[in-house]
Amino acid sequence: MLDLVFRARRMITSAGETEGTVGVREGRIVAVEPLNSALDADRVIELGANQVLLPGLVDTHVHVNDPGRTEWEGFKTATRAAAAGGITTMLDMPLNSLPPTIDVDALEVKRKTAEGRLHIDVGFWGGAVPGNIEQLRPMHEAGVFGFKSFLLHSGVDEFGHLTFAQFEAALSAMNRFNGLMIVHAEDGHSITKPTGRRYADFLASRPDEAENTAIAKVIELTRKTGARAHILHLASASALPMIAEARDEGLDLTVETCPHYLTFVAEEIPDGATQFKCCPPIRDAANREALWQGLADGVIDFIVSDHSPCTVELKRFDTGDFGDAWGGIAGLQVGLPAVWTQARRRGFTMFDVAEWMAHRPADLAGMQHKGQIAPGYDADFCVFAPDEAFVVQAEQLYHRNPVTAYHGMPLAGRVVSTWLRGIKVTGEEMHGDLLGREDA
Repeated sequence: MLDLVFRARRMITSAGETEGTVGVREGRIVAVEPLNSALDADRVIELGANQVLLPGLVDTHVHVNDPGRTEWEGFKTATRAAAAGGITTMLDMPLNSLPPTIDVDALEVKRKTAEGRLHIDVGFWGGAVPGNIEQLRPMHEAGVFGFKSFLLHSGVDEFGHLTFAQFEAALSAMNRFNGLMIVHAEDGHSITKPTGRRYADFLASRPDEAENTAIAKVIELTRKTGARAHILHLASASALPMIAEARDEGLDLTVETCPHYLTFVAEEIPDGATQFKCCPPIRDAANREALWQGLADGVIDFIVSDHSPCTVELKRFDTGDFGDAWGGIAGLQVGLPAVWTQARRRGFTMFDVAEWMAHRPADLAGMQHKGQIAPGYDADFCVFAPDEAFVVQAEQLYHRNPVTAYHGMPLAGRVVSTWLRGIKVTGEEMHGDLLGREDA
């Protein structure tokens, strides 16, 4: 007897969209069979004809800011918002928390802070900063999934950025234990300090050149060291040709983009609307279409949120000054419908979305039991109604502060329910586990 069975007329597996029956025992998928299978269980969930059974989403780019800046966000609120958005596994970034996750002691502080406060499964990235190169292997052995670095000021003084020489040294160190470097690739020398309310001025202060110059250097040093590198939150589509060439050359280079770069365009952002400020910035409509083409071509590997919330006050709505406002988009809960809204207009399928938002992020992080509906995988699911619609209301989202660039936006698709290891995530009980690299 199984614990749980799903019967779905629409289901996404590694083979594509199909119909079928999924059997679950003790939190793992043990069978995927035809829809008319005789599989039975204590609990049987019959999905409606307008619902799709997706693998639980995997978001490898979330800023929880806990401990230390819990007025911005926290583990309870972030993981509840994630669960409401169909996400069952997320990886927390090493900065904006105090202390930043730059050594094993800080990692343990973060784990203790998160313990018992998780609606979904959570793992951690470490940080690569000036002076901590000797801490990289110990953090790797303690279970971080890789190491984040910046090539310009990170926005917080306690998480320093690497020079190119330091970045090369860190890559070489990681290559000795097959570690993964994930990098915020912008060149500080190409950036100017923005002031004022005009979005066009803010965009001009962080041109494509800033990303392209830094990405070219990452490629050069990846080639030189033989290490693994991943480009975070790609906004500049003009970098895609050099990324494609590097991969054709055989470099171990991957790249992500984010829902906001695939949804919004600079031409439509009002002056003073600092809820749209993020770094690198949202660029023009032609750039957005080129990013979608990058996904279609397989140059961009996947889509993750880069959920980077803050307090209402830090967005400086009182002045609307882009130079003073915190840069970050809060969108953890609405990423799936935001992506689906845009994807279906361009002829993409639910299978494409599941690949971009579940399978491939899990694959990058080395997760062996996440991101697919297949025997042996965790029974993590998102039940999604792709033809339903809603209008985003910031105050109805579960992340801590009612600020989001998606407020007032109509979106297609609704998350009906989220299941973690065969348990429905309701927002009341805490069923999430802490994940190390070897656990997932």
